[in-house]
Amino acid sequence: MSTETLRSACARTDDEIALIANSMRHDIIAMLEAAGSGHPGGSLSATDVMATLFFSGVLAWDPQDSSSKDRDRFVLSKGHAAPALYALLVQQGFLPHDEIVTLRHMGSRLQGHPDSNLCPGVEVGTGSLGQGTSIAAGVALGLKLDAVAAGTDPQRVFVLTGDGELQEGQNWEAVMFAAHNKLDNLVLMLDNNNLQIDGHVTDVCSIESAAEKFRAFGWNVLACDGHSIPAIREALTQAVEHTGAPTAIVCKTVKGKGVSFMEDQVGWHGNAPSAEQAAVALAEIDAAREQLAAKEA
Repeated sequence: MSTETLRSACARTDDEIALIANSMRHDIIAMLEAAGSGHPGGSLSATDVMATLFFSGVLAWDPQDSSSKDRDRFVLSKGHAAPALYALLVQQGFLPHDEIVTLRHMGSRLQGHPDSNLCPGVEVGTGSLGQGTSIAAGVALGLKLDAVAAGTDPQRVFVLTGDGELQEGQNWEAVMFAAHNKLDNLVLMLDNNNLQIDGHVTDVCSIESAAEKFRAFGWNVLACDGHSIPAIREALTQAVEHTGAPTAIVCKTVKGKGVSFMEDQVGWHGNAPSAEQAAVALAEIDAAREQLAAKEA
């Protein structure tokens, strides 16, 4: 199938995406409780952005073929949010649902950070923070060069980074490179939840104003509520319509979103819930799903 056909085939309504995001949150908690380790906070904060990207019709992917030449690429630079990616791969059909409980187990395809050699649908192994934007920029340039040679439009590359991750200097080399090469097929989504392992980003080493920094490097910059699916969809639509420069979308999010006792709590950066805590979290997520289902009906 062509890239445009793949994009339209994957489009869902906002209400449908909300239910997908809810299912992802349920699976994130379930797999982390089974693993006994992992990163719930940043996985939950990124869930709505990732679900909207893959199911809004903006990104082209083939659930029957994770290596389709017509696919757009997604790079999860903040690789410690792998549970969100695995939950997304379940929704895409790349992984069976019963495999999620093998997260971080010996011999599992679901490593603590995503491994492209093991897991279908993972474009590149990530987790060394700061490298994903460089990888995405290189891929975007390669796709543009291929498209020029073929006389076609290039596939797009989307990269999701964290705000604490932007403290790594390598990001800004890649940002400069992408602007210099006018990589308008590159979209960076910033999970701006203002928490990292040591505390609030604004206290540890502030990156503010991130938007102004990207603009200074020559990027098109947008901002949105990272938990509003219509707002995320609109930002992504504007991003892919922009020409002449890469786009950064600053997505304002809440660490641990969807589980009340995890929200904006630094202690949930890298601690898995106990069985009792998971039961409380899953009950909250299930209650939210009932409300979403009632709204859709």
